[in-house]
Amino acid sequence: MSRVRIGIDFDNTIICYDKVFAAAALQRGLVPPGWTGSKTDVREYLRSKPDGERAWQGLQGWAYGKGIANAEVFPGVTDFLAACRQNNSSVCIVSHKTRFGHQDPDRTDLRGAALDWLRTAGLIGTEHSALSHNNVFFEDTQPAKVERLASLDLDVFIDDLVDVFAQPHFPRHVRAILFAGSGNPVPGPFKSIASWAEIQREVFRR
Repeated sequence: MSRVRIGIDFDNTIICYDKVFAAAALQRGLVPPGWTGSKTDVREYLRSKPDGERAWQGLQGWAYGKGIANAEVFPGVTDFLAACRQNNSSVCIVSHKTRFGHQDPDRTDLRGAALDWLRTAGLIGTEHSALSHNNVFFEDTQPAKVERLASLDLDVFIDDLVDVFAQPHFPRHVRAILFAGSGNPVPGPFKSIASWAEIQREVFRR
């Protein structure tokens, strides 16, 4: 097999914030006692309330910054990256992430926090890592993110957001894979896959 050039989104693709958002929302009294749900559930619940968008943005800024240490690697990501290394594939992260979050009075550097999390998780900075610090790219806007991934001459790009693949300048020669999590398959100009184990089989055709 020829060397595959792979790009991966970061938030909600490599890193899972579900427990972080649920715990922080409970602690802040934004959801009822005993409430449970995913990050998406928290977002939808807050947005249904008066001034909920502001509360959501504040929670998001905290979770992506100071709260990121409690986030988890999605199951299967570590195995996927090991397969990339085994197959001598190049891997990069391309993320739409501003340096500072909305409604964050502490002005936490979200990009620095993400890099620290990647190091702590062992995904960069070790001799066995498939990823390197120099191959992690953060962009201020979604169009800039797509411009970046287009410049990297990728074969595959993996993201959890349909909007990325719908960008008019998304390179159509790139194999687009939507990480759909536990949701139902989504139609579009991409392959919708629910787990990283399935993504690994799709990318390496095994």
